[in-house]
Amino acid sequence: MPHTWPPAPPRSGHEPLESGQAMSMHTGPHPHRVAVLVYDGVKLLDVAGPAEVFAEANLCGADYQIVLLSPTGANVASSIGITISVDGDAASEPSPDTFLVAGGDIYPRTAIARDLLDATHTLATRAARVGSICTGAFILGAAGLLDGKRATTHWKVAHELAARHPTTHVEPDSIYVRDGTTYTSAGVSAGIDLALALVEDDHGPELTRDVARRLVVYLQRAGGQSQFSAPFQGPPPRTPALRRIVDLVTADPAGNHSLAELATHLNMSPRHLTRLFRTELSTTPARYVELIRFDLAKALLDHGHNATQAASLAGFPSYESLRRVFVRELSMSPAAYQRRFGTAHRADAG
Repeated sequence: MPHTWPPAPPRSGHEPLESGQAMSMHTGPHPHRVAVLVYDGVKLLDVAGPAEVFAEANLCGADYQIVLLSPTGANVASSIGITISVDGDAASEPSPDTFLVAGGDIYPRTAIARDLLDATHTLATRAARVGSICTGAFILGAAGLLDGKRATTHWKVAHELAARHPTTHVEPDSIYVRDGTTYTSAGVSAGIDLALALVEDDHGPELTRDVARRLVVYLQRAGGQSQFSAPFQGPPPRTPALRRIVDLVTADPAGNHSLAELATHLNMSPRHLTRLFRTELSTTPARYVELIRFDLAKALLDHGHNATQAASLAGFPSYESLRRVFVRELSMSPAAYQRRFGTAHRADAG
């Protein structure tokens, strides 16, 4: 039997949409079917997080029916060893309103199985809208469903998704991305953000706000994935000269790292260095130096330095200059970042 988590309460009928409110992807008398594709090694939160959002939406008046499917119809073992009982295989699901493929740590480390790709393609061609959670984007990509589209995935492997699918415009800082009827989300808990966005598409902001409040999550969290990423986790530049710049700046963050000075260190002309940056990193030397300092400042804040200290030690001329970069990159101040990520213990927890 399909997983209706929990059964929807009686409904009083569809109310007309207000001006500007989203139009539902499902307008028929039957429940909105959400098919979630799972497989051995799937991350449990990638499945349970969105499912809880749809289940909570049912308590608020929505009508979602969740079906869990695997490529073969066999039950699967999640990433933490818990068995996930499924409702059938991809062929058994005629036409889901929403199809989601969950992620797992095994991707992109291993090749994607043929039966998983076939199941993905089958469900995607039957669904009104398609989405992925975390590294599920690699499965959508391998099935050809992200060609020419905007997408995102976990910040740690976003560069790998872009390398594998050069026609896909990967947005590594986005929490989730919608391109037409295709949705992709960032790492793990971002599946909750994606599910809330889908509920809002279907039922508008008021019901979705109630769902977020009941789950004690933000309806829309501030900032992007950059606030969660670890320093220096992006792919290193291919050119040895550009890789040396990271060492130069981190060795002396407050030093003179102007274009002319960097070019002298690397024994090349400023024009050639600028061209290298534009070609390989799509940025300027000054912006790259600023981002290295920004990563250093984040690490310093994570380790307990206050914002003024972090600005000085990371090579920013003032706190205000650091604050401007934080607001631009994360949509929050250094102090707000530190409050959010400095400790897991609340001051009012006793």
